[in-house]
Amino acid sequence: MNWLRGVLIVCAGTSLMGGSAPAMAGQRVPTLDDAQGDRSLSPFYVWRGDIPPGPGQLLRSEALPRAATLTGAGQNTRILYTSTDGVSGTAPIVVSGAVFVPRGTPPAGGWPVVAWAHGTLGVEDACAPSWLGRAYRDESYLNRWLLEGFAVVATDYQGLGVPGPNPALNNRSNAYTLLDSVRAALHLVPSLSNRTVLIGQSQGGAAVVAAAGYAPDYARDLHILGAVSTGAMYTPPYPLQRPPAHPDKVEGTIAYEYYSVLAAQQIDPTLKPSEIFTPRGEALFEHARSTCVIPLEADVELAGLTPANALQPSGRARLAGWWSAWQRFPTLKFAIPLFISIGSDDPGAPGQRALVKDACAAGTVVEAHGYPGHDHNGTVNRSLEDSVPFIKRLLAGQAIAPRCTVG
Repeated sequence: MNWLRGVLIVCAGTSLMGGSAPAMAGQRVPTLDDAQGDRSLSPFYVWRGDIPPGPGQLLRSEALPRAATLTGAGQNTRILYTSTDGVSGTAPIVVSGAVFVPRGTPPAGGWPVVAWAHGTLGVEDACAPSWLGRAYRDESYLNRWLLEGFAVVATDYQGLGVPGPNPALNNRSNAYTLLDSVRAALHLVPSLSNRTVLIGQSQGGAAVVAAAGYAPDYARDLHILGAVSTGAMYTPPYPLQRPPAHPDKVEGTIAYEYYSVLAAQQIDPTLKPSEIFTPRGEALFEHARSTCVIPLEADVELAGLTPANALQPSGRARLAGWWSAWQRFPTLKFAIPLFISIGSDDPGAPGQRALVKDACAAGTVVEAHGYPGHDHNGTVNRSLEDSVPFIKRLLAGQAIAPRCTVG
């Protein structure tokens, strides 16, 4: 899959110890920078004072507008909370997100929590789900978890919604903001239980795997039962057999290459788009700063962009180098069970099968499921018939039988 080979990750390789991040005195939210996709959404998203020390602190909350609510929720709330910059690993940041509480009376001990990690949406602030709302696929998926009796906590990730750069597919950044969203939600809603499952798709599928690795040190106060990863983005440290490439086929997923370069420039400001894109491909680069992924993919297709006519021959190799250096997980040996779903028609399936193999080899209890005839998007809701029983077994304290072979 071209964007899986080319996308940049700006994740540092070490985890924080001790369950919290050191705060820098007087640290403030950065000013708006349109080069990083920043825009003024509403006063809610801008924290004016010093950032309070300690990740997972709830700063404020408000009711979500109707367009960003979930129909299955009895309470729909936008939140602003503290976390840790996943690039530096130390600096405090402010993050936005949402909390959805089921209808009805909570069970004894409170509603268990689904911590939801979304897929790639873009780098522009207005792409944040707590502002824009969610695609029908994700609405259906999250409403099912609400119906099953789980509260849903959904981070926007670092730099989406709020001022500051979004480091795109940075696994450590996404893991930290995911874990801290749960801490903030526990401060907000007394009826939540400190029993959490991590669930994510695509970029979020990788985020929950990373979060499972970081949590024992970074968020040891959270009681995490397990993780569910669908369509995970994973590149192992060895070559994979992939379907043959079609360099002259129009590919909307070239959109991810633009986000990759925008994230790369946060680390290396000298990187020029012309080093990665041909003049034809570069024509849409600036457009990517202010365009969310679905319309950007449509624009790429309308422009007739292919790997051959949009990307420099050496550009992909350079981005692949960044990928290899920054996308590694902190570990694949987890104390919690991991559910992995793989669609047979997902171009990322070879990497997902490798993730199953590598996590099983590391000693993690993995329950893997394959879904013939389903692609990257279609697997999300299709997998519920297996992931819901998986999580229900965890809540009941039942053991998970390893399943490391995927057809």
